[in-house]
Amino acid sequence: MTGAVRPVALCALLLTGAAGLAVGGCGSDITKPAAVVTMEKGGEFRIDFFPEDASKTVGNFVTLAKKGFYDGLTFHRVQPGALVHGGDPKGDGSGGPGYSIKAEFNEQKHVRGSVAMARLVGPDTAGSQFYITLGSAPELDGRYTVFGKVTSGMDVVDRIVLGDKMKTVKIVEATP
Repeated sequence: MTGAVRPVALCALLLTGAAGLAVGGCGSDITKPAAVVTMEKGGEFRIDFFPEDASKTVGNFVTLAKKGFYDGLTFHRVQPGALVHGGDPKGDGSGGPGYSIKAEFNEQKHVRGSVAMARLVGPDTAGSQFYITLGSAPELDGRYTVFGKVTSGMDVVDRIVLGDKMKTVKIVEATP
């Protein structure tokens, strides 16, 4: 797709995502979703999504967030200067939502603030775990699905330490 994504087209993209799960935003006021993550210890950051590049992955994340799946989960892996990794209900890197989604490798690069799906050994083993890069990581390009970028609050992401909890992950309208 080129240019702006029409709300109806985005709705169709998101409805085909997450193994057929509807994101629930198509009948609401949200035409292009973004996420606001509020940390338990204070502060928040915003993720803008790339539905044009990873529609099913965006749909999956939005669906899980709207269900409250991420609320209260920890960042269970932190590599200073590299990435923070969360979204595992078990808190040890082995958990997920009970299903896997197909990888959507794309041209998005792993730059500071990129949001990508973490996975097990195979490419189609992602479910709910995601990571945010703290710097450029070109060695990961084309090997993981980059589906968004932190567009505000990167200072909050920089302060995340092992065990920090996401209080809430809310889906909001993306700013133009």
